[in-house]
Amino acid sequence: MNRPAPVSSRLPDFTWDTLDAAATTAAAHPGGLINLSMGTPVDPVPQVIRRALADASDAPGYPLTAGTPALRAAIAAWVSRACGAGVDGFGVLPTIGSKELVAWLPTLLGVGPGDVVVVPSIAYPTYEDGARLVGATTVRADSLTAVGPTPRVRLVWVNSPANPTGRVLPAAHLRKVVDWARERGAVVASDECYLPLGWEAEPVSILSPEVCGGSYDGVLAVHSLSKRSNLAGYRAGFVAGDPGLVAELLKIRKHAGMIVPAPVQAAMVAALGDQAHADEQRERYRARRERLRAAFTGAGFTVEHSEAGLYLWMTRDEDCWDTVDWLARRGILVAAGVFYGPAGARHVRAALTESDEHVAAVADRLRD
Repeated sequence: MNRPAPVSSRLPDFTWDTLDAAATTAAAHPGGLINLSMGTPVDPVPQVIRRALADASDAPGYPLTAGTPALRAAIAAWVSRACGAGVDGFGVLPTIGSKELVAWLPTLLGVGPGDVVVVPSIAYPTYEDGARLVGATTVRADSLTAVGPTPRVRLVWVNSPANPTGRVLPAAHLRKVVDWARERGAVVASDECYLPLGWEAEPVSILSPEVCGGSYDGVLAVHSLSKRSNLAGYRAGFVAGDPGLVAELLKIRKHAGMIVPAPVQAAMVAALGDQAHADEQRERYRARRERLRAAFTGAGFTVEHSEAGLYLWMTRDEDCWDTVDWLARRGILVAAGVFYGPAGARHVRAALTESDEHVAAVADRLRD
């Protein structure tokens, strides 16, 4: 009997597993491992959120896939404030973190073999993973002219501020992407997980009127509370935009049981309604960014883009794996640029998500 190839055969090796050898080297450093690779939050979950989670922990019934009325209202209010969207006219839907939605969006939109998914030339790998899962073709392009006359574009991913580069796309560029996609009946999905972290440039949401023209037709914005509120462990995200598309996502997700747990929904309401903790966390990242940038540039690295977001995109003008190894011998683990596409082969990505103590130690290690 001939069994079909396993679904996993469509995917590459898991990105982070390829760092195992470098992680072992870095962990052997006398001062221990300083992990700047994955970007996982290390600061405490704010008390206001933890209290909300605890207060909602007696949750024996099934939660709503669409989110509680309180959560939907909290998401809509935050989107209006942070994204510059109108107060109504868009749909919202909680998701089990943002990565889950990114990976499954092509499936949920009915993209399949013969269809094309456009992603940035240097991009979060899960955009391409989602296309691989449905057998679609991925085209890497940063401009519409580079996409060419491809007739089967069904989904276009944009990411600003970008992971890993920290690049911010201007509103005019995003507007051209939206107009181009609407002419072809394609969906534009904007990964905006780092929108609150503008440092040297002010990011703009795809839901802003200057980008979408006041219409949410064909556009979706993907957001996460992992970095803003240290909720990576809660898996708390949401999508907002075209109400028809959001309704379609909801129908499928109800059948598939893709539901945010009720206590997490309550925690999200608290997180979205409290700006003070987000401002405090942003200040932590700002201070760490300044120290790390000074340390790496002082050691001869060139930092490119990185005007927003949670990472420094850097090069020593050598193969990225040589840089990874050089840093690992100093107990510092970073992500290889090639994780994000061939165009990143001479860069590495360093996250701002280490403790203040470890961030302060980076400069000393780079002098060794």
